[in-house]
Amino acid sequence: MKTTLSLFCCSLSLLFCFYLPRGSLSAGVDRCKLPPRGWNSYDSFCWTISEDDFLKSAKVVAKYLKSHGYEYVVLDYLWYRRLVPGAYTDSLGFDVIDQWGRMVPAPDRWPSAKSGSGFAEVAKEVHSLGLKFGIHVMRGLSRQAFDANTPILDINTGRAYEESGREWRAQDIGIKERSCAWMPHGFMSVNTSLPAGRAFLSSLYHQYAEWGVDFIKHDCVFGDDFNLEEITYVSGLLKKFDRPILYSLSPGTSVTPTMAKELKGLANMYRVTGDDWDSWGDVASHFDVARDFAKAEMVPGEGLLGSSWPDLDMLPLGWLTDAGANQGPHRQCNLTLDEQRTQMTLWSMARSPLMFGGDVRQIDETTYKLITNPTLLEINDYSSNNMEAWKILGPARNHLMRRSKISMLKRVNNHHTRVVGVTSCKDPNANGWSVESLGQYHEQICWRKEDEQLNREPLCLYKRKPLLASSNEHVLYGQDNRRLFTSDNGVKSCLDASPRHKLTSSEWKKKQPSFSTCRGDANQQMWKLSSNATLRSSYSGLCARVKQVKGTNDVRTSGVRSWIATGRQGEIYVAFFNLNVEKTLISAKLSDMAKVLPGRNLEDKADCKGREVWSGQRYEAVADSLEMVVDKHGCALFTLNCS
Repeated sequence: MKTTLSLFCCSLSLLFCFYLPRGSLSAGVDRCKLPPRGWNSYDSFCWTISEDDFLKSAKVVAKYLKSHGYEYVVLDYLWYRRLVPGAYTDSLGFDVIDQWGRMVPAPDRWPSAKSGSGFAEVAKEVHSLGLKFGIHVMRGLSRQAFDANTPILDINTGRAYEESGREWRAQDIGIKERSCAWMPHGFMSVNTSLPAGRAFLSSLYHQYAEWGVDFIKHDCVFGDDFNLEEITYVSGLLKKFDRPILYSLSPGTSVTPTMAKELKGLANMYRVTGDDWDSWGDVASHFDVARDFAKAEMVPGEGLLGSSWPDLDMLPLGWLTDAGANQGPHRQCNLTLDEQRTQMTLWSMARSPLMFGGDVRQIDETTYKLITNPTLLEINDYSSNNMEAWKILGPARNHLMRRSKISMLKRVNNHHTRVVGVTSCKDPNANGWSVESLGQYHEQICWRKEDEQLNREPLCLYKRKPLLASSNEHVLYGQDNRRLFTSDNGVKSCLDASPRHKLTSSEWKKKQPSFSTCRGDANQQMWKLSSNATLRSSYSGLCARVKQVKGTNDVRTSGVRSWIATGRQGEIYVAFFNLNVEKTLISAKLSDMAKVLPGRNLEDKADCKGREVWSGQRYEAVADSLEMVVDKHGCALFTLNCS
């Protein structure tokens, strides 16, 4: 592979003149106003990356990707964990903390930190390359610091924080019951209503700023683990520093536009999906959420000292590792080239941040050309009016020209099923719960919204005595006579406040993420029916809701989709996506495009010229419609200029 890399690198200089996009850093464009772009270590190294590997990767990014706008190199999670036998993603007792309970780089992996300077030397090296340095951090306080009951640093005095005549410590501020759902042995929330809790967070983020960090990826505070109090306080800290630090939030499970609107002015990018890996199911699951955020006009939104961007997650292309693995890159991406093009095209049309996740040291020419494609980067940077535009599509047909039985608008089976999830309690669709008596000693909580209209029995949850004797709350467990949430071998499933870990789309298809085996965790105990008909978890602060899903086919992995956008020079971008398992003829009329882009000269006789990006096919006259046979899981991307 090193031989392949050296041969490819020799040819890269010949490619630059052809792949240098408009708006690259070399042209002096201010990327602060554009979707963030860079490289993240997670998809290729998981948590095991070393200082040597990270800096070698940064040098490749600087040499070959910086001119295309890839300006951030982000170190993902567990950089403070020692790489020794027994250590893994949720192990306890292997982290390196300072006397104030703050995470510091593990010296066995980050030798420059042995002097006590943290990441200062790494950040200095990254900055010398013309790049910006980012790190991943978790919510609140580490379990290790809590168990050690470390004192809290007062940054104003340089000594232990004191208030009301006493010294405050980790166990005074940590909320053990609000541990991170997908890393319960790792981190917990801190009580931000306490001055000591705020003092601890201040000491953390001032340390990151002192190290020279330019990008903070804050995990386990959004989605199913939404912690608006901590986000708000951290955002206020970052706003006061004398230089900009980009603020990114994660994870994105169960995120809705309603929830994301609560972030107005607080962050710069926020995940809107679970972890994305290199499977077709993961790619296809992003179409609906990308559509929803575009429709809500949140691309971009108002962010911290600038804009904010819905984040579809990293691009797992090229040479990768596996989720949760204790090893670095060891395999190629599982997506076909058509599927990779579909992912990159959707991310660009949706104007998602572009964070490449593959091993840049072993990048191949195909992957390089894909992530630096000038048309895609132009769309990602400067397009507007971006939207899913299913109304422009004609009837989809397969490659034998027969009418397709599966399309975006029609399904073979119209049966309704219901799934339980969580959302912001401000979501107007969350208030559909009511309590009903089952006799003298029993009650059930039922979701009746939509059910009366559909003339069917409601979905109900049944009260159960708490599994922990010390609790005075009720646990709800699911039982549905339509078998949407069945028990395995008689084991009851309880309604969770949050998934136990970050879920990929394939895991969402295997089980409902809001139910798991009844264990007695705080995660499963704190549900309360409010007077406004919402069912609220005091563990996560989120509310349960029921969604109606139409059809037994997987709506995320079949059919056809289309996106449309306009360019800064007046051009029109149209993308066709074929989610079917067969070649499909997809077409769109210019007159229908005119309906979704009013004011554009797209009448039937408009004089349009253009080309399709992936085939290179040119169109000298598009008088009525566009059409193309698109391969399985592939896409077509047209650039049109109409007079």
